[in-house]
Amino acid sequence: MELRERVYDIDDLWSLYHQPENEGLRFELIDGVLIEMSAPGGEHGEFALNLGSYIRAFAREHNLGRATVGTGYHPPDDRRTLLVPDVAFISHTRAPKPFPKKLVPVMPDLAVEIRSPSNTLAELRDKARLYLDLGASLVWLVLPDDQSVEVCRMNKSGETEKEVFGPDDTLSSDEVLPGFMVDVRSVFE
Repeated sequence: MELRERVYDIDDLWSLYHQPENEGLRFELIDGVLIEMSAPGGEHGEFALNLGSYIRAFAREHNLGRATVGTGYHPPDDRRTLLVPDVAFISHTRAPKPFPKKLVPVMPDLAVEIRSPSNTLAELRDKARLYLDLGASLVWLVLPDDQSVEVCRMNKSGETEKEVFGPDDTLSSDEVLPGFMVDVRSVFE
C-alpha cells in the first residue's frame, strides 16, 4: 500500500486560516506542500510597517496601485501555491477588480520578504526566485542584521540578478514604482 502526503490547495489553506486553533499562525503553500510559519516578531513587524507605509503613501500619491502587508498571493493558474510576502505592491493594471476579500489570484509586482532569525539567506533567495518565476517583477529581501536590502530581479536570460543596498544607500524601483525612493536606513528605524 502506498502512503501519500496530502496535497493542499488555496481553499484548504483559507479554511486553515480560519480555524481557532490556528490563530496567530501563518501558512504558505508551495506545490501543494503546506508550510507553517510562526508569527513575525516585533522588530520584523516594525520594519514591514515602515517600508509598507512608504510604498503605500507613494502608490496612493501617484495612483499606481495597492500596497499590502501579510496578504496571500497565488498565480492565477496554480491553486497549489500561495505566498505571503511581508509587504507587496500590485499595480492597478494587474490588480483584480474588485480587489479580493480573500486571497489575491495574481502575484504582486513587488514582493518584500524580511529575514527572520529562522531564515537563511539561501532560503530567502530561493523564495525570491520562486516569486520571480511566478510573475513578480521585483523582490526585496530585507536583511535586518546587516541593515541592508537585497534587490532581486530576473534578467533577459532568465537568471536572477542581485544588488545589495546598505544603510547609506537609497532604494528605488523605477520598473515597478517609477520615481519611488527611500533611504535604506529609514526602513530600520
